[in-house]
Amino acid sequence: MSKRDYYEVLGVSKGAAKTDIKKAYRKLAGKYHPDVNKAPDAEQKFKEITEAYEVLNDDTKRAQYDQFGHAGPNQAGFGGGDGDFGGFGFEDIFSSIFGGGGRRRDPNAPRQGADLQYTMTLKFEDAVFGKETTIEIPREETCSTCDGSGAKPGTKPETCSHCGGAGQLNVEQNTPFGRIVNRRVCHYCNGTGKNIKQKCSTCGGSGTVKKRNKIKVNIPAGVDDGQQLRVSGQGEPGVNGGPQGDLYVVFRVQNHEFFERDGDDIYCEMPLTFAQAALGDEIEVPTLHGKVKLKIPAGTQTGTKFRMRGKGVPNVRGYGQGDQHIVVRVVTPTNLTEKQKELFRSFAEISGNRPDEHEESFFDKVKKAFKGE
Repeated sequence: MSKRDYYEVLGVSKGAAKTDIKKAYRKLAGKYHPDVNKAPDAEQKFKEITEAYEVLNDDTKRAQYDQFGHAGPNQAGFGGGDGDFGGFGFEDIFSSIFGGGGRRRDPNAPRQGADLQYTMTLKFEDAVFGKETTIEIPREETCSTCDGSGAKPGTKPETCSHCGGAGQLNVEQNTPFGRIVNRRVCHYCNGTGKNIKQKCSTCGGSGTVKKRNKIKVNIPAGVDDGQQLRVSGQGEPGVNGGPQGDLYVVFRVQNHEFFERDGDDIYCEMPLTFAQAALGDEIEVPTLHGKVKLKIPAGTQTGTKFRMRGKGVPNVRGYGQGDQHIVVRVVTPTNLTEKQKELFRSFAEISGNRPDEHEESFFDKVKKAFKGE
């Protein structure tokens, strides 16, 4: 049976870089290794993959293969007898498969505790000006009875006699390629490297207990919806004397009945009477910082925007302060008295736009059009 093209075996192009060839080999070796894949043809495929990699990863052998193919001189067979295939040890292969293999970290080394997240709902004004508040969160705390050891007071955890405190066991296997040493989590101590014969009655051997904790949080002025604040050292306790995790407070800001926020700027609408818009006026505008007077020039049209500098939201990082934008809306008067109507008629007549109060409305005309009148 003729051999398949080595590039085809690894699934790479003829111009593939050595890094791509190495990556392809790792992936395929992990997939078809006989200890992982129990299919009848897995061993044969693994041999084929290793042979292809050994040739293509060597510049001299690859050049010979590219020129002469499988009939080229000095073509090596697959692998050797020392259990090291194409620059990879079996430890490397299992490391890529199981995410750590023989390089498992020390189970007794200090590790930082897990982070926590808390969602806080804020009033609009509290998000703008900031505040100090107290929250209550459930979290794991170091057991005070056993000081986190998990062992009954007066006793202490013992080093696991099966793994010697390493948290992993070496499992040896004889294969057609030689003896393979595979490292696995010690099932006697669950990878901790320790065994507790007499467990603490308070925490049951875990070393931690669940408690509700009150924490003071200083909310900075200018926080916005969706932003978060890190409170250092307020997460879960560390392992083996490691530092405590952090608490992340995520803010949800309520809407305001009058103001709208866009970044550090504030927007609002102010109604104007026809007379104010036509003749001009000085009005009071509510802001987050109190009432402020605003001059309205004569002839102001509805939709006109005014900006009040520095009346917005303070930047949460301290970069100045936003502005407030006012959009005016001219309100058409309703329920006019006869005197008011007369004044508007006089105004319209002077303007040359005398209205016909008895003229059919637009909707009346539409109705007649549908009736064919």
